[in-house]
Amino acid sequence: MSVAPPRPKGPHLNALRAFESAGRLKSFAAAAEELSVSPGAVAQHVKALEAWAEGDLFIRRTRGVELTPLGAELLPEFTAAFDMLGQAVHALRTRSAPHNIRIATLPSLAQLWLSGKLGALRRIAPEISVSVVAVEHPPNLAREPFDVSLFFQSSDPEPHQTALFRDRIFPVCTPDLASRLKSVADLAGETLIHDSAWAGDWAHWLQAVDGAPRKGQRGPVHSLFSVALEEACNGAGVLMAHEALVQSRLDSGRLVAPFPDKVALDRRLVLSCAPGFRSTRTFEKLLSALA
Repeated sequence: MSVAPPRPKGPHLNALRAFESAGRLKSFAAAAEELSVSPGAVAQHVKALEAWAEGDLFIRRTRGVELTPLGAELLPEFTAAFDMLGQAVHALRTRSAPHNIRIATLPSLAQLWLSGKLGALRRIAPEISVSVVAVEHPPNLAREPFDVSLFFQSSDPEPHQTALFRDRIFPVCTPDLASRLKSVADLAGETLIHDSAWAGDWAHWLQAVDGAPRKGQRGPVHSLFSVALEEACNGAGVLMAHEALVQSRLDSGRLVAPFPDKVALDRRLVLSCAPGFRSTRTFEKLLSALA
């Protein structure tokens, strides 16, 4: 009776993912964030892969890592392979649940702009179900389980992207506070509310508007635009607003724009699509609702 020899085992898929991510991002820490594991786990996976391959893929340095010639030679093949796997996963999900949309966007956009647009989408296409995840940075749509992302960007849109509108900023405040602002120079005596995500917007607007003070009184800085907006609604000061994010407050009269000067920034809200999603009818209906 013959005994079949044990088959040799290949490397673990997680080890291959760790190598590809760390090599592409040039960092174990960045790879760990992308893969939702610890940097130590990435290091262990890479070490196990190197042991299996009997060759070093990274040079470890005190300030980070860099690919060895072997790692640099192999990385493009692994990146292409995982991109193809990502496309296959997207195709599986899109075809099995064609009316489900997963959107990734900034917290402020999710709360203050997108929520209203989703109401329009329900009226256009009630069969579509939308899940929204608030994240601080654009996801890798080739790999992560999202169909669409919505983020501001300064660069020109790529073929898989659609620019929706240009970001415009201007001060807003309560009607009572606005009544004492006779000119833009009066801002020098007011509390200016800042949002840390767009820390340079006040300076940009003040530089662009004639007669505005070049430096305003220091004011509170909030990490969430929604908190800064609510403080402005409560009369805490003057907020540098993004038109799309405050339009509902302007329409209701809770806030007003005390000056006519609106400054268009070199960034647009861009809709990005996962592979294959742009060609679906679901995408067409979503784009119609967001326009």
